[in-house]
Amino acid sequence: MKRTPAIMLQGTGSDVGKTVLVAGLCRLFARRGLAVRPFKPQNMSNNAAVAAIPGSDAFGEIGRAQWLQALACGTKPTVDMNPVLLKPQSETGSQVVVRGKVVGEAKGRDYQRLKAGLLQTVLESYARLSAEADLVIVEGAGSPAEINLRAGDIANMGFATAAGVPVILVGDIDRGGVIASLVGTHAILPDEDRAMIAGFLINKFRGDVSLFDDGLSAITGFTGWPSFGVVPHLAAASRLPAEDSVALERLSAPGAGKALKIAVPLLGRIANFDDLDPLKAEPDVEVAFVRPGERLPADAALVLIPGSKSTIGDLAAFRANGWDRDLLAHHARGGHVVGLCGGYQMLSRTVRDPDGIEGPVREAAGLGLLDVETVMEPQKTVREAKATTPDGAPLDGYEIHLGRSFGPDCARPVCFLDGQPDGAISADGRVFGTYLHGLFGADTWRRDFLARFGLTGSTAGYRAGVEAALDEIAAELERVVEVDRLLAVAREGVSDINPSSPPTP
Repeated sequence: MKRTPAIMLQGTGSDVGKTVLVAGLCRLFARRGLAVRPFKPQNMSNNAAVAAIPGSDAFGEIGRAQWLQALACGTKPTVDMNPVLLKPQSETGSQVVVRGKVVGEAKGRDYQRLKAGLLQTVLESYARLSAEADLVIVEGAGSPAEINLRAGDIANMGFATAAGVPVILVGDIDRGGVIASLVGTHAILPDEDRAMIAGFLINKFRGDVSLFDDGLSAITGFTGWPSFGVVPHLAAASRLPAEDSVALERLSAPGAGKALKIAVPLLGRIANFDDLDPLKAEPDVEVAFVRPGERLPADAALVLIPGSKSTIGDLAAFRANGWDRDLLAHHARGGHVVGLCGGYQMLSRTVRDPDGIEGPVREAAGLGLLDVETVMEPQKTVREAKATTPDGAPLDGYEIHLGRSFGPDCARPVCFLDGQPDGAISADGRVFGTYLHGLFGADTWRRDFLARFGLTGSTAGYRAGVEAALDEIAAELERVVEVDRLLAVAREGVSDINPSSPPTP
């Protein structure tokens, strides 16, 4: 069979910007007329998206980053783009999703034994994508330098060597030590893995790039790897959905003087927080993330409780932080409250988990601002939603949740999903919850919602802004990356990569 051209971006560490670079390259090559597909063998994130399961009418879960990369390619996302997704549920364990479906849970050590058996599934998904593509751009996870995890690896060099995909190693200069990171990775990789690396990219450079010419020469001198370019700090990346909660650890300063402050408590197992991105993009809105140990700000007009991978666990932490008292005081002052998915469940009177799906706690008192009850159920709802407002206006969105909520406030639904009422609105109209993800991405609905707070809302469409950001990133990569040489490596494979690069002194 003819080999489909492919290239893999791996990083010297986590959060070096691989996701944005892959998305930008996907858009770049798609604009050149190629059928491009993104692929990430293994992802770890609670920021999930709904994707089609090829050969069926069903849907499954993939990482939100691969949804974004599919958008960059101009194609529909499928579960083959991210065949293994790990969704952290605790400090030591994750839910394991394979080709879009939950197959169980595993603690870290158990997963290390499990993952080797997933390589065949990963390769099968990669083969299906390759069959429909002119080019596949693969994203690694973490770093190949984590040689303690190399046995049975499916995320980095384990996949690259099995599939014969050449690797470009990405270093983040913004965090410092990029020369040592690249040279150190070269030093500790086994020969077989080192031979897969065709060269390197420097990412997130600020200032005069010529000042790093000697740095590039030093890296090549130590490793034998050529540079494929130096990518500057990409301002447009801030307008793209964040891949995972690592991004929330570097929160921007509060937006002084903005007309509307929305307080968002940072839940320990926060999920699908890209629901907030359309609000963050509004020029007159400040989205103020509240860290554990901080109080919910008294000057916030709205408190928004986001999705959660562990509703009962995050509900307990919510109380431990005293946010329950802050929330009740906020509501008593006339403030508004929104709960999305897990946040909606937390607003219930009671949350019950009779089967122990989330853990040993079978019942917990909710925050009680909605007159509904929530019951966790084994069957997970994962689907794209054909949604409308109560007056029939169209909405875009999707569902990913366990459990159902019911009670008197559900008589005032937020929307209709496939013709069925969803969500609940309090009798005073100042609290609502819904299972619909993506609600704030509906431009007309968002502007109508913000009008309640005296804002007109942005006239620019949120999705149009994401598309424009992808175009800007692609244009910048076209300028600074040796794209034609990158494409040549993807087409030629590993045959011309020199494995006998200089040893590190």
